[in-house]
Amino acid sequence: MSEAPHILVTGGAGFIGSHTVDALMAKGFRVSVLDNLSTGYMVNLEQWDNHPRFNFVDADITQDLTAAFAKMVARFGPIERIAHFAAQTAVPISMDDPVGDIQANLAGTARILEYARHNNVAKLFFASSSAVYDDDAPVPVSEESRARPMSPYGIDKLAVEFYLDYYAKLYGLTYTALRFMNVYGPRQDPKSWYSGVISIFLDRAATGQSITIFDDGDQTRDFVYVTDVAQAVVHALLTNAGDNAIINIGTGVEVTINVLTKTILDLAGSASPVRYEPARPGDIRRSVTTMDKAVALLQFNPRVELREGLHATLAWVREEKNQAVARTGSGSAA
Repeated sequence: MSEAPHILVTGGAGFIGSHTVDALMAKGFRVSVLDNLSTGYMVNLEQWDNHPRFNFVDADITQDLTAAFAKMVARFGPIERIAHFAAQTAVPISMDDPVGDIQANLAGTARILEYARHNNVAKLFFASSSAVYDDDAPVPVSEESRARPMSPYGIDKLAVEFYLDYYAKLYGLTYTALRFMNVYGPRQDPKSWYSGVISIFLDRAATGQSITIFDDGDQTRDFVYVTDVAQAVVHALLTNAGDNAIINIGTGVEVTINVLTKTILDLAGSASPVRYEPARPGDIRRSVTTMDKAVALLQFNPRVELREGLHATLAWVREEKNQAVARTGSGSAA
């Protein structure tokens, strides 16, 4: 690689994307972010405002990106590597609007792939998902487990993986796709459709609101902290680790939603009532990954244990609420 290569992060104002931007900037790279701010926030990138190695372009991957790419190249020169996060990420929304999901997650990604192959991009990282797996697949799932998605979101993520393989074989594109388990941490907006269960539960526990568990609470997830995920992304993007591979990223620890809820209530010192609702269509029953491939190819070893990560995320939730109160000049902080 040349000194201080120019890296594009699509969806870089979002949850995982912004943490990846932080990691890249800390390493001294020049970073362009492409985001339409539909679910991302400029506040996630405020520490890089006016930084000489940072560039933000407001653009939508469902639209023509010619002008957006031209702006980035004019600022920092050719784009050498791409971390592609920009997507529609809510399973329920994909079920309500499968056409919109295809436009964002499949057609939008095709635009990024076409740019990469025509402009000699050295490597492309793709944010895939555990939603590609069959709900009946034995757990823990490995990368060889049967992929049979239960939602348009999962279908489109899997379709992109096939496109990556196609572009690699036909055009020589180098990629790594990471199938994320349940990522959590600061900057995950609890008010959003796109948010994860942890950010929602922490927000409700911090304010004493009721917590809703869909299904009986014995369903399981593999929760992995966002800074661990960002480090895995950066390692895969900047090296030849995991070239042309699909790799699960989690912790290998299976946690029930009931246990998660009790831990959150304990950490928050909260008496929030818990109520149960029927399971939602598209939700899988059990989710946890093997770690063999992540360890072998990426030397990935998650550092943040669940309770530590929950504590840090709760602190962020409370600070956000305090700042909101300060901005409005009224109300009280939890």
